[in-house]
Amino acid sequence: MRITLKGFTENALFALNIFIVFLLVFGDKISVPYWLQPLGRLHPMILHFPIVLLLLAMLLEFFRFKEAYTGEKLYQNFTTGLLLTGVLLSAVTVVMGLFLSKEEGYSGSTLQWHKWTGVSIVFISSIIYWSRNSSWYKASVAKAGAVVTILCLIVTGHYGATLTHGDNFVLAAVMPEKEKVPVDKAVIFDDVIMPIFNEKCLSCHNLEKAKGSLILADAKSMLKGGKNGKLFVPGKPEISLLLERIHLPAEDKKHMPPKSKSQLTSEEIAILALWIKGNADLKKKVLDLPKTDSLRVLSASLLGPVTSVEENYDFAAADEATVKKLNNNYRVIYALDKISPALEVNIYNRSIYKPEAIKELMPVKKQIVSLNLNNLPVKDEELKTIGAFENLRKLNLNFTDIKGDGLKYLKSLNHLNALSLSGTKVNFSFVKELVGMKSLKELTLWNTGLNEAEIGQLQKMNKGLEVIGGFKDDGKSPVKLNQPRLSTDVSIFKNSLSLQVKHPVNGVQIRYTTDGTEPDSLKSPLYDKEIIIKETTTLKAKAYKAGWYSSDAVVFNFYQSNYKPDSIAFLLQPNEKYRSDGTKTLVDNQLGNFDITGKWIGFRENNMETIMFFKQPISLKSVTLNVMRQVSAYILLPQEVEIWAGADKKSLRLLKVIKNQMPLKDEGNALIKLDAKFEPRSISCLKIVVKNFKKLPQWHPGKGEPAWIFIDEVFLN
Repeated sequence: MRITLKGFTENALFALNIFIVFLLVFGDKISVPYWLQPLGRLHPMILHFPIVLLLLAMLLEFFRFKEAYTGEKLYQNFTTGLLLTGVLLSAVTVVMGLFLSKEEGYSGSTLQWHKWTGVSIVFISSIIYWSRNSSWYKASVAKAGAVVTILCLIVTGHYGATLTHGDNFVLAAVMPEKEKVPVDKAVIFDDVIMPIFNEKCLSCHNLEKAKGSLILADAKSMLKGGKNGKLFVPGKPEISLLLERIHLPAEDKKHMPPKSKSQLTSEEIAILALWIKGNADLKKKVLDLPKTDSLRVLSASLLGPVTSVEENYDFAAADEATVKKLNNNYRVIYALDKISPALEVNIYNRSIYKPEAIKELMPVKKQIVSLNLNNLPVKDEELKTIGAFENLRKLNLNFTDIKGDGLKYLKSLNHLNALSLSGTKVNFSFVKELVGMKSLKELTLWNTGLNEAEIGQLQKMNKGLEVIGGFKDDGKSPVKLNQPRLSTDVSIFKNSLSLQVKHPVNGVQIRYTTDGTEPDSLKSPLYDKEIIIKETTTLKAKAYKAGWYSSDAVVFNFYQSNYKPDSIAFLLQPNEKYRSDGTKTLVDNQLGNFDITGKWIGFRENNMETIMFFKQPISLKSVTLNVMRQVSAYILLPQEVEIWAGADKKSLRLLKVIKNQMPLKDEGNALIKLDAKFEPRSISCLKIVVKNFKKLPQWHPGKGEPAWIFIDEVFLN
C-alpha cells in the first residue's frame, strides 16, 4: 500500500488529537522529563505559523462554496492543503504548550483560558477538515466554522499576550499616562518600588505566571520570595538575590529581566539597591528621608512635583500676543497653569545668549515669578534688570558668570524666596547682604567660593533661611552631573574647527560622539584637549564621574561651508513678507532662529528654485540646507529637494533627490539640516529645487492649504 504525504499528515493529525486528549485527561498525573522541556519552550516560537496559516485557510473556507470557486480545482486543493498544514501545526503547538504549562510558575485563570481556547482551535479545525466533504457540510456550516475558529484564534492570542507581556499589553501604548504621585504624598515602596516591579517584572512574576514561584504583585508575595529563597536581605544589597540577578550579564539565562524584555535603567537599579540598603521599609515616605539622601533624590525624579498650595497673585495677566512674541528658540515663557497670571521663564543656549534676552522681558516684568538662567554667561550688570521683576519668587543663577557685585540689586525683590548661586564665583561678603531678606527661604551655594565655615555662619545669621552648602563627593550619595559646556560660539567653518569642551566639576570625564549616536561611558571617545572636526557634524557629549550619575547628553551642530557662488539668483520668487536679504541670506553663514520674521526666506505659492554660478569649476560632493519646522505655523519640511548640477545652465543633471514625509500632529518645532550627498562632481552651475507640500493634512487647522517652506542657509562642500 502506497503512503502519500497527505495520508501520512492526516494520520499524524489524528494521532496528535488523541495525544492532546490524553494530556488533558491525565495531565495532572504526568511529569514532563527535563529532556522534553526544550520542546515545550519552542511553543512561543512555533505558534505564529499556524495562526497565519489557519487565518488564511478559514478565510478561503468561508468563500469556498461560492459559485465562482466550487468548480475551481486549484482553489479547492490549495484550501485543503493549507487547512491540513495549519491544523497539524496547531496540534503540534498545543502539545508544546501543554508541556510548557507543566513547568513551575504557570497557573491561574489566564492560563486556563489560553489552554482551552487553544485546544478548541485544534478540535474545531480538525472536525472542519474531516467533515468538509460530507453531504451535510454546506456553505452555512463552513462559514460558521470559519468564524468560530477565527474568534478562538483572537481570544487565544489575547490570553497568550497577557501571559507573556502582562495585562493590557495591546492597549497600553494608547492609554492615557497615569498621573504621577506628588513627591510630598509618595510612599517609597508603593509609589517608587512597586511601579518598577509592575513595569519590568510583573509580566513574568504575577498570579497567573509565577516564574520561579516568585510573585511580585503585592508586598506579602514579594516578601515570601520564590523557590530560590528570599528576594533580598534587608540592609544587605550586596548579598540580595534580586540585585544579583539584575547584575548578571544579559546573555546569562538567570539575568533578570530576560534579555528579550525591557531592561531596568541605571537609576531604577540604584533605587532598588538604596531601598534594600535602607532595610526595605514598606511604610516610609519619600520626604521622610533627608534632603540630600540619594534615594530621595532619585525617587523625586520619578514622581510628580510637590502638591502646590495655590497662591493668589495681585497682578493681572500679561498680554497673550506679547508673551507669544517673546517666545523663541532660546527663551521659553509659559503660565504656571491655565488660570494663573504668573509666568515662568527659561532662557538657554549659551552660545547665542546676549543681555537683551533679559531686557526684552520688561513688558512682562510684573508677571514673572520664576526665572531660570542656568549655565548662561550672565554678568552682574544684568542683575540690575532682574531687580525690576518685582514679583519674582524663584531665581536660578547656577553656573553663570556673576561674581557677586550685582547681588545688591536683588535686595529690592520683596517676594524672592529661592535663589540658586551654585557654580558661581560669589564670595561671603557679597552673599551676606542677602541673608537678611525676609522673603528668602532657600539659598543654594554649593561649588562656590564660600567654605564650610562661611556657609555655617550664613545659616546662623538667619535660622529661618535654609542654606544649602553643597555636595561632598564621597561616592556614597550620587547625584546627576550637569551637561558639559562648549568653549566656542562658532558653528560654521570652512576647512576645520577646533573645539574645547569643559565641565565645572573637577575630575569629570567627558565622552562624545560625532556620528549622531548617544555617548556611553565605555566605548565612546574620551575627550582630552580638543576635538577637531573637518565636515558638517553633530557633536553629542556626556559627563561621567565615579559616585555621580552621568549628565544628559548635550547636542551641538557644526556646519562646514567650503564654497560660495560668485552669483546667485531665484528662478521663482519668495513670498513678499519673507524675503530677508534676498539671495544673500542663503550664503551669509548666519543661522536663523525660530523668529520667522528674522533671517529666513519663505516660499508658499511657489517652490524655491535657485541657481548658482561659479567662475572657476568646483569639486562638489554635498549640499546641505538649513530649514525650519513649525507645524502649528504651517511651516513644514520640504516635500522634496532636487539637486541639479553641470558645467553650465544647459547641461544640468539631477544628482540627488531628498523626500520627506508629512509630519505627525505632535511633531515639535525644530531647525533641521537636510543633507544631499553624492559622488564628487566638477561643476560650474548648481540648481536647487525645493518643493513644498501643496495640501496640509486633515488634522491641521489649515487643512487643504499649501504649506510654507522656510530656508535660511545653503552649505556647499
